[in-house]
Amino acid sequence: MSAPRLFRAVIMGAPGSGKGTVSSRIVKTLNMEHISSGDLLRANIEQRTELGVIADKFIREGKLLPDVYITKCILGELQKLKGRSWLLDGFPRTLEQAGDLWREEKIDAVINLDVPFEVIVDRLRSRWVHLPSGRVYNIGFNDPKVPGKDDETGEALSQRPDDNPVAVRKRLEIYDACTRPLNEYFKQKGVLATFSGRTTDEIWPSVKQYLEEKIK
Repeated sequence: MSAPRLFRAVIMGAPGSGKGTVSSRIVKTLNMEHISSGDLLRANIEQRTELGVIADKFIREGKLLPDVYITKCILGELQKLKGRSWLLDGFPRTLEQAGDLWREEKIDAVINLDVPFEVIVDRLRSRWVHLPSGRVYNIGFNDPKVPGKDDETGEALSQRPDDNPVAVRKRLEIYDACTRPLNEYFKQKGVLATFSGRTTDEIWPSVKQYLEEKIK
């Protein structure tokens, strides 16, 4: 199914909420462009652009990149997509970013994934990654064919240090504190849609139905 008109959306969800999977399904189902702030930032750093050099400096110093830089980058990218439908992932993360985005672009929907924190903690505890490719496996859900080995290369899988339960809970608490004001902001604008569930397959049908109704 293709979107019959321009549709611009933002997706939000805690680390481990399945945001990546839902995003890929939305983009494929509705024929939209996917803009990930994280991917965009990494590409700039690799290409040593002006933004990339600045971002790399802040990251190396353990500091957050000031709003003005990432906002300019994202809005510049969206300008290139005039006439296309898009899904924005990883931005905005602050009220200032949200205000800047709202003033520059018409946002049709903000899709907020609500997965219980305990489910995410359990999910990430069982997550194994093939670091060179980024392929992810979840024990009991998406197991590798050979335990501890990547399906395609046979190389060893590993767990990220920040996937341990204590670190995950801390990340979730920070995420919750940061996004609560954003949810309220977009709720007041009348574009927030929250989808609750324990798994991506449980949440996806509701997201799909909502979007199909929105773009009629």
